[in-house]
Amino acid sequence: QLVNMYGITETTVHVTYRPLSLADLEREASSPIGEPIADLSWYLLDGDLNPVPKGCVGELYVGRAGLARGYLKRGELTATRFVPDPFGAEGGRLYRTGDLARYQADGVIEYIGRIDHQLKIRGFRVELGEIEAR
Repeated sequence: QLVNMYGITETTVHVTYRPLSLADLEREASSPIGEPIADLSWYLLDGDLNPVPKGCVGELYVGRAGLARGYLKRGELTATRFVPDPFGAEGGRLYRTGDLARYQADGVIEYIGRIDHQLKIRGFRVELGEIEAR
C-alpha cells in the first residue's frame, strides 16, 4: 500500500498520514495529504488567520504538542513563522508552513504548492532567493 505522509522539519517530522487509493489516483492533478497525526492540528487560513471555506486556497498552519518551540538562536525568524494560535489554548502557537492547500468538496485536503519560491531537492530546502542573491 502506498501512503502519503506530509511533513515539515518544525514538527516531529510527519504532520499527516493518508493511505492512497485508486480513487486518489483518478483525481485530476490532486495531491491529497491526509489527516493530522494525533499530537498535531492543522488549519487552512487566509492572510488574516481566518479559516478559508471549502474549495478556497489557504496557507496550511500546524499546531499543538508536536510543534517545535522555534529556531535555535533565530528569534526574529521564530517570531515570523511561529504565531499565536487563535483557536487553541492560551500561549499556544501555530507554525506558518508556507504551503498552500484547499479542502475539496469531500473534506480531503489537497496540497497546491508554495507561497514562496522555496523548493526541496532530496529532502533539503532550497531558497531560490538565496541562490539569486549570490
